[in-house]
Amino acid sequence: MAQELYDGQGKKIITYPRAEVRYLPESLIADVPKIVAALQVGQSFKTIPVPNPPIIRRGANGHFHDKGLEGASHHAVVPNVNTADTLREVWPRLSIDEKKLFDVIARAYLAALMPDFRYRQTTATLDVRGFPFKATGRQPIDLGWRAAFPEWQPADEKGDDAQLLPPMRNGETARLREPIIEGKETRPPPRYNEGTLIEAMQNAWRFVDDEVLRDRLKEAKGIGTPATRAEIIGDLKKQDFLVAQGKNIVPTEAGLTLYGILKQADPTLVDPGMTAQLECLLDDVVVGKQAMVGAIDAVCDVAQRIIGKLTQGPVAGGPPLLGSARGGGNDARPPTSAMKRYADSIARQKRIRPPPGYATSLSICRAFLEHHAPRKAGSGRAADLGCTVASPAQVSSGESNRPARKRRQGAGVTAGGPAHKKAARGRKTGKRKLNGPLANASPRLARRDAGGNTPLKIPYGNKEVALELGARYDAGGWHAPPGVDLAAFKEKGWL
Repeated sequence: MAQELYDGQGKKIITYPRAEVRYLPESLIADVPKIVAALQVGQSFKTIPVPNPPIIRRGANGHFHDKGLEGASHHAVVPNVNTADTLREVWPRLSIDEKKLFDVIARAYLAALMPDFRYRQTTATLDVRGFPFKATGRQPIDLGWRAAFPEWQPADEKGDDAQLLPPMRNGETARLREPIIEGKETRPPPRYNEGTLIEAMQNAWRFVDDEVLRDRLKEAKGIGTPATRAEIIGDLKKQDFLVAQGKNIVPTEAGLTLYGILKQADPTLVDPGMTAQLECLLDDVVVGKQAMVGAIDAVCDVAQRIIGKLTQGPVAGGPPLLGSARGGGNDARPPTSAMKRYADSIARQKRIRPPPGYATSLSICRAFLEHHAPRKAGSGRAADLGCTVASPAQVSSGESNRPARKRRQGAGVTAGGPAHKKAARGRKTGKRKLNGPLANASPRLARRDAGGNTPLKIPYGNKEVALELGARYDAGGWHAPPGVDLAAFKEKGWL
């Protein structure tokens, strides 16, 4: 519904809805009079007493706060100033639910521009034979912003806390009349519904015991993003790991079993703290606190370690959890040579590491290919035993679908590369011994370096600069051909 209000045909009456920050940029202060005037034309908002001029609150304790938007892609959701004058024409076209949603957004915007809620609160502490008893009462004086929500009442004003205490003086003696003893029991925490589950995903720090980690995660964005959290829940429902019971969402037997298996394999798989940490790492990339390559390496290291545990089994000697469900007795068989070569080719193209055991386990290698290899037109799985997926020439090059003869003619030549590359192709070059940080590099890096090319680590977004400096890119990744000056790459830290 929010998406429809944002970009629906003939609507577009709210700003981008997938936002979780609660601040507005200070540049939008100039739009306040126009939006307020447009909203108060309608009957629903005409009676809301917004002062003239509206109250503008800045800073961390207000609503217009530029620093509070650092690292955020979008500001809080508000009525769209560009379509404010068309609300009277748009309103009849909205569904009942769309009207309700816009009503919430509009009232929240107007409330942010209204005075404070003022009330008189009395707290009395009574000493009953050495035991303190407390009574609290609240009486509204000025509704202020709460006039935008006349039917809403917070929980702390309901029940005993809503009482209005009589006049009291310090040291006065109170007499208890008609005492009642009520028997009550503690209740388990309430089940999640879709709204509270999304809130729990956003505030993953609440479920972390380590105090230092909790403090660090409070600033993280939690599990998923505003655009993906509902989709994650929907996918779990489709896979029968969650099921709706009335308004609540509960795990199924299959979901609980999966949770137990993953926790046994590696507790970090079900630790919201780890997920929130990785999300925070990506946020640091956005604001420039972390290099993108370093963040990707950190995420890959965590994933690689977890995948290793899953393939090796949760306990020593136990069956592997990844790929063990299919393949039956084939798990102990090694992959065909064509499958292994194709897996190596895909790994070079996508600059990823194959999972541990792919060279010795048919099921692990097949699972890797099914996940990463492109599907062949007119066929089923892309990884059916490797030999039917690609010819030996395709496996060895890992490039396009050009005929093998043309590909051999162009082997080793990169578009835009130096002209002497072809002449150098026939010369034999001795393999250089790799030292330092490249000593443990991937096979792709080692082979490229041995062939005369120097592997490069070009961060995303630096393509044009890298090409101007002489770098080239092919299925094996970024590299500097022979004869290219490496000083500039070294200075930028791309070697």
